[in-house]
Amino acid sequence: MVAEPGGPEDQKPQSDEARSAFSQPAGVGRSASPSEEDHPTSEFALPSGLAPEQPGSGSASGTGSASASGSGSDTAGSAFAPPRTYSARDSPAFTPAHGIPMIRLTKEAPWQDRMRTMLRMPVAERPAPEPVQKPDDAGPAVPRVLDLTLRIGELLLAGGEGAEDVEAAMFAVTRSYGLDRCEPTVTFTLLSISHQPSLVDDPVTASRTVRRRGTDYTRLAAVFRLIDDIHTEEAEISLEEAYRRLAEIRRNRHPYPGWVLTLAAGGLAGAASVLVGGGFLVFLIAALGAMLGDRLAWLCAGRGLPEFYQFVAAAMPPAAMGVALTLTHWSDVRPSAVITGGLFALLPGRALVAGVQDGLTGYYITAAARLLEVMYFFIGIVAGVLLVLYGGLQLGAQLNPEARLISHDRPVIQILASMVLSLAFAILLQQERSTVLAVTLNGGVAWVIFGAMTRTANISPVAATAVAAGLVGLFGQLFSRYRYTSSLPFITAAIGPLLPGSATYFGLLGVAQDRLNQGLASLSTAVATAGAIAIGVNLGSEISRLFMRVPGAVGGANRRAAKRTRGF
Repeated sequence: MVAEPGGPEDQKPQSDEARSAFSQPAGVGRSASPSEEDHPTSEFALPSGLAPEQPGSGSASGTGSASASGSGSDTAGSAFAPPRTYSARDSPAFTPAHGIPMIRLTKEAPWQDRMRTMLRMPVAERPAPEPVQKPDDAGPAVPRVLDLTLRIGELLLAGGEGAEDVEAAMFAVTRSYGLDRCEPTVTFTLLSISHQPSLVDDPVTASRTVRRRGTDYTRLAAVFRLIDDIHTEEAEISLEEAYRRLAEIRRNRHPYPGWVLTLAAGGLAGAASVLVGGGFLVFLIAALGAMLGDRLAWLCAGRGLPEFYQFVAAAMPPAAMGVALTLTHWSDVRPSAVITGGLFALLPGRALVAGVQDGLTGYYITAAARLLEVMYFFIGIVAGVLLVLYGGLQLGAQLNPEARLISHDRPVIQILASMVLSLAFAILLQQERSTVLAVTLNGGVAWVIFGAMTRTANISPVAATAVAAGLVGLFGQLFSRYRYTSSLPFITAAIGPLLPGSATYFGLLGVAQDRLNQGLASLSTAVATAGAIAIGVNLGSEISRLFMRVPGAVGGANRRAAKRTRGF
């Protein structure tokens, strides 16, 4: 018996294998195509009956295209793939309206300026590195190169180098060993560097913490020589050789023993006392007070006390010497000159210049940290001097704040004193013996300019200090470029005669005698003078680059700086 259509056997549900989940249900017909009025034709759409050319075939008809699309041979392309009608040979390349800058990394320019130019460029415009040191067949050892770079940057930052110069040095090391797309980052206590092998590979990042700082410009110059050899094609410095030389630099003994440093501290204080009107006896007493303060600071350092308390201890003996002279009523000795000379040996001019330089170059976090360190050191000096001054006033010491109005016109003696001060400062900074003469002459020139502007032209001392500091920065940069080394050894000691020692002392004396208006006014003058020194040094360094051949973009500025907003 044959079942009729529509019977129970024909209406039983089909299995899952027999029907698709995406098939249309029974009884639902295909919807009619929308009218052309509802969906108007785009002017970029293909005309009716014309199909695009298929890959691998010269032409295709509409029927062939439809059958191809109906089959599984034509798969859907990726969203990031170029269209089928795109041709790399026929399509025009995009060129900006201003053109693509061409970077000329001339070999005549120092590596510091070349790497600084590279750092200030966008990443997309940096030229590919040309490895100076030939790596192995397997390529450069990325972790070891990054570690070597961080160790070199640590020595530079601990030695007082500016953040931009540290980044330029780290960038020079990585590019010399063939690492592209490296981004160094420098803060006050942390160094980090990131290397991205390609756009699809994971970046490699390493960091290092700077925990200890020490002033040794001989070590700083040795590190610069190592970087210069790494960045020079004539010298083949492998990673093992660079590690060996870096270890020797770390183990290098200071060029001057401890007793020479103590004598240098005394000579600096004595020369500073002569600059403010003291005589030979004042020179001896100020030198003795500074040497006692230096030994007391060394004792505190040996006991593990922080630097703040070391500055407090070092500031007390010179102030005590001045108070003792006042109590003994010596008319031929100026106690203010003795105390001022002792303050000259303690004012943190090196950290101040580095902090302002970092701020002017855009490294605000590092600049804020350095200036905060300067503030703590200054507060330590203030605390040490005020403790002694308060004690002297309780004992009946008659300290005269009007003594600063006494002028002494001794140009030859003061020029010699400024040169002795710079020489002693250079020894305290552990400079190489070959740089001591240049920095001594630089300090003498700075004092001549300052004295000529203040005494002869009657210009404000703050403005004269800024001009003299600018010349110090200019000559320091020219000296450093001639020797291919850091500019700090030629600048830091030369600004010693310009430090605001007398203004600081009379400001503290006014506070101790409850003359707050006079004290704060004098302290404000000291702060303004310190700022003029730092800004003048940085401005002189920037002006010096106008006389040097610096690589840059053709047709534009040779040395790009960061673009700033104008108040918005």
